[in-house]
Amino acid sequence: MSAKKTKELLQILRHPRAAVICHDLIMVVAALTAASWLVERISGLPVLSAAYFADELIIVLLLQGAVLWATGLYRGLWRFASFRDMWNIARAAVFGTALIIMGLAAMRAATITQWLPTLLIYPVLLFVLLGLPRMVYRFWKDSHIPASRQQKGLKRVLILGAGRSGALLEQELRHRGGFDIVGFLDDDKRLRGAHVHGVPVLGSIDRLPSIGPELKVELVIIAMPSANNQQMQRIVEICEQSEIKFRTLPTLQDLGNRATRIGVLKRVAIDDLLGREPVSLNWESIREGLAGKRVMITGGGGSIGSELCRQIARLNPVELIVVDNSEYSLYRIDLELRGDFRDLIFYSILGDICDPATVEKVVGEYKPDMIFHAAAYKHLPILQTQIREAVRNNVLGTMRLAEAAERHGVGTFVLISTDKAVNPANIMGATKRVAEMYCQNMNARSNTRFITVRFGNVLNSNGSVVPLFQEQIEKGGPVTVTHPEISRYFMTIAEASQLIMQAAVLGSGGEIYVLDMGEPVKITYLAEQLIRLAGQEPDRDIQIVYTGLRPGEKLYEELFHELEPYEKTTHEKIFLAHPRRADWDELRSELRNMELAVRRYDTKSLQRTLLLLVPELARSGAREEPADVIPISRSS
Repeated sequence: MSAKKTKELLQILRHPRAAVICHDLIMVVAALTAASWLVERISGLPVLSAAYFADELIIVLLLQGAVLWATGLYRGLWRFASFRDMWNIARAAVFGTALIIMGLAAMRAATITQWLPTLLIYPVLLFVLLGLPRMVYRFWKDSHIPASRQQKGLKRVLILGAGRSGALLEQELRHRGGFDIVGFLDDDKRLRGAHVHGVPVLGSIDRLPSIGPELKVELVIIAMPSANNQQMQRIVEICEQSEIKFRTLPTLQDLGNRATRIGVLKRVAIDDLLGREPVSLNWESIREGLAGKRVMITGGGGSIGSELCRQIARLNPVELIVVDNSEYSLYRIDLELRGDFRDLIFYSILGDICDPATVEKVVGEYKPDMIFHAAAYKHLPILQTQIREAVRNNVLGTMRLAEAAERHGVGTFVLISTDKAVNPANIMGATKRVAEMYCQNMNARSNTRFITVRFGNVLNSNGSVVPLFQEQIEKGGPVTVTHPEISRYFMTIAEASQLIMQAAVLGSGGEIYVLDMGEPVKITYLAEQLIRLAGQEPDRDIQIVYTGLRPGEKLYEELFHELEPYEKTTHEKIFLAHPRRADWDELRSELRNMELAVRRYDTKSLQRTLLLLVPELARSGAREEPADVIPISRSS
């Protein structure tokens, strides 16, 4: 035998499973020998000659060994032997005996009658010889915890995931001190019985509810950054069943988006359960489209706007111009950018896009190459009774910014829209639809590329349902959901921002890009998951109350209008919707009427114009606040 083959054989024999298999095969021989001896003692006659026994023993070992393996006996560890293992041994003994009888009958029919008395006693002895050592070993281990495990002040930790991230985490926690890593759990069958830095892999993740209490585990850490939402939902459900406190490592997206160490632990967030597989972006095309450019972001202090600032700042723009009308929001993003990107040239502009002087000054002075227009009013229930402010900000603000972009030669203008602009049943959606119409028409009459990006709800964005539910849970409930069947599309802030940048470099102008939002999520499911993540049980600790749909609210949102045929793009997560055409002269005329109505605070006129431009709104029953019409003087 060559040295290489000898080395491979020794590695196989050193594997923890090899010793267990050898033990079990020895027990098979012992059970068969003992059964034969008992039959001889009871009957007083020799049953099997030594020659027959030796010849047919190899058949018994092969058949019984195969059955032991097939029953899954070697997936568990002796340290955690249970009644399930005893059941597997009993099944293996019975099925193995039946298979041995059939095998011997097929190969040597003449001798099968000599074997039958022995094979009737054999399974009982095999069950005892295989089961007893396992249970004895477990009881011994349970009563003899090593002194190193009894050190006071160490938190007993079990790590889910024995891959690279789990191994790095184990090193980090050991270096940090204060933790006693008792083992790993991993669904990879190849890792069963293995050791990671001397710490054993104790079984599959499904075994956490039984293994956790046995080992007195105080903290479970999910070390699976690449897990998708279905996997995370399953793992979190198992952790909740174990009733042990659990934390998780940052996701791959977190690790890629910011300087996060592998040892940073965080609570499992709703993003981890509803976020989908990490988005694969063409970073080269994004970098080419944004590097070396002057980029302006309106609403830069908001959820999407601030994330766009972070993402674009990494791509080495010449300048970054951040505009927001909230002093506090602007202060926060200014502070963050100055701390994280010391070499970045950027300007923080406190201003309102509805103010023509501000828009003209900022666009004219900084002359951006690209504008990401994220500034908008978006809170549906409030805007349903605030039609003037909705039109003023979402329609007229967009119009003024778009006109300034065309006037000052901005290369690309990206309008960030919403799925509520499709068949809008509320004021907010209708105003965003008018903004889309205006930008599409501007594209046909300008050298500026006007691109629209449309997507649904963003998890944890300002004013969204997640922070509201979390606040209600902190107060002890109830959590209010408008309707048991209501559902929405969701994506994470980082995912939405990255896809917006990808769409910006894909478009040639005039397109409506729709981001793939995956499957819609029921708001009731969202509420239940948030309650469980807070360590409570829905409808037992925290009640879920249904309050009824609000004015302008739909059960289901849509991503495409029936008159907007769509097609795939070069990016699997981005679709292209073909826009509907609008008459330019009529649109401009009605927008002038809107400007006059805003100046006069004539909400009834604004509603009539909005219904004319967006007929789908008629069925929403949109309400408006009564207001006096303020006449416009000739001088104005």
